[in-house]
Amino acid sequence: MSALVVHPEFKRDQWKRPKITPTDGGRPVPYKRCTSYVDVLDNRYNLELWKQRMTALGIAERDDLRLAVLAHKDDKNRLNTLVDQATEAAKASSAATKGTALHALTDLVDRGQDLPETLPDDVVASLRAYKEATADLKVIHIEHPTVLDTLRIAGTPDRIVEYKGERYIADTKTGSIEFGVRKIAMQLAVYSRSYLYDVETAERTPHGCSTSRGIIYHMPAGAGTAELVWVDLEAGWESVLVARDVWGARLCADCAGRNVSSCKHQFDLLTEPFGPPPRPSLRREKADQAKVTQQVENEQQKLDRMIRACDTADMVRDLWANNAVAWTDTLTAVAKTHIKSLGREAS
Repeated sequence: MSALVVHPEFKRDQWKRPKITPTDGGRPVPYKRCTSYVDVLDNRYNLELWKQRMTALGIAERDDLRLAVLAHKDDKNRLNTLVDQATEAAKASSAATKGTALHALTDLVDRGQDLPETLPDDVVASLRAYKEATADLKVIHIEHPTVLDTLRIAGTPDRIVEYKGERYIADTKTGSIEFGVRKIAMQLAVYSRSYLYDVETAERTPHGCSTSRGIIYHMPAGAGTAELVWVDLEAGWESVLVARDVWGARLCADCAGRNVSSCKHQFDLLTEPFGPPPRPSLRREKADQAKVTQQVENEQQKLDRMIRACDTADMVRDLWANNAVAWTDTLTAVAKTHIKSLGREAS
């Protein structure tokens, strides 16, 4: 497939989550966005402080915003809107807007399309540096949708490139990468273990990228520079598995993934009416054990179905690699039998 192809974007639900057709067919279901999935481990303390400072500056500079806050102090939704307006008034998003524009211009460069005739000098310098830094890379795909069915994650890596005969996931970053590199490594690690996804047919295709290394295109907005940086995807994947456990603790399986902070199941599980210290509840212990057993059985049945839905032996092996903790000898036997059947079909 030509790198010049513009791939259709994901269809999304009302919360902007990609809607993905399951491997065994049926109605599309929402997957988590890759950026949202890896964000669960991010330390947002300094970012939230920065946003608060921007909001304060925006309100201080605008009399109309101060008046609106006083007039709508009991309207939560209106106050949320005013906070966004105040943050924008302080030009908090200007760097992000410029970075997004620079990102889009690199797409034109790699597609061989004409650039706008008048661009700021620093942008021209950045694009020149980008061309020099990426001269030895062959672009295979630009923003091709991908899915990782085992974790129900969907996303769009900026590039799939070839360098010295091997393919890599590459991602463009226009801000600082020093403090967010773990999150970047997680994001690229997910993409490296994902499959190319055809939005129209729901077909999954291996992309053949390295799962050990990825490439960051670092182009700080306004700096007029660009450089390539290797990033460790094995370390990134270890953090992705931690994120998987965090998501498991945050979401309630009994009510289709609702956040546990607003779930009555969690309240019933973690509390009891106050009174004399109760004796250990055998009923609760048995119920909990039965629940755990059922969850394990459900997971095994799900993996069994996913094995049988795999179209290639590589897909089966990837399924095993992403679910090694839950894998059993029974699933290994099912996988071996299915791989043999694929060989017979091919012959």
